[in-house]
Amino acid sequence: MSAPDGSPVGAERSIGQLFASATAEMSALVHDEIALAKAQLRQDVKRGATSGGAFSAAGAVLIFSLPMLNFALAYGIRTWSDWNLAVCFLLSFAANVLVALVLALVGIVFAKKAKKSKGPQKVAASMKESAVVLQKAKPHPRPELPQDRVPEAIEAVARSSS
Repeated sequence: MSAPDGSPVGAERSIGQLFASATAEMSALVHDEIALAKAQLRQDVKRGATSGGAFSAAGAVLIFSLPMLNFALAYGIRTWSDWNLAVCFLLSFAANVLVALVLALVGIVFAKKAKKSKGPQKVAASMKESAVVLQKAKPHPRPELPQDRVPEAIEAVARSSS
């Protein structure tokens, strides 16, 4: 098993290796959070587009179907009953309005879902939280080396980093 930078786990790593590993992980975290925000925005846009499409369909059905459907339905009702032709036309118009109302309700439901979505706000809050944690992070205190071992420690760090 090895660490993200390829060194064996448990082996002492230099400060440079630790910093490079932390930088790579932080970069990956930021990229992942950006990808999450993009995915959530895409979902919200799809919901909004569905809502707009449903509203457009409701309007199109109401406008384009009225003449033909009104005549067909009115004469159909007149054929099945002996009601006045004007009453038959009113019933066919009411049926068209009912269809338009159902489509408008579908549009309202999708619009409310798109409005309630808090995906991008959650991601922004998470990124701010990560930044606050990183700002407060302090390096662990290193134990003081005895004066007679300082040159050996410097040489050991120099050998491990090269």
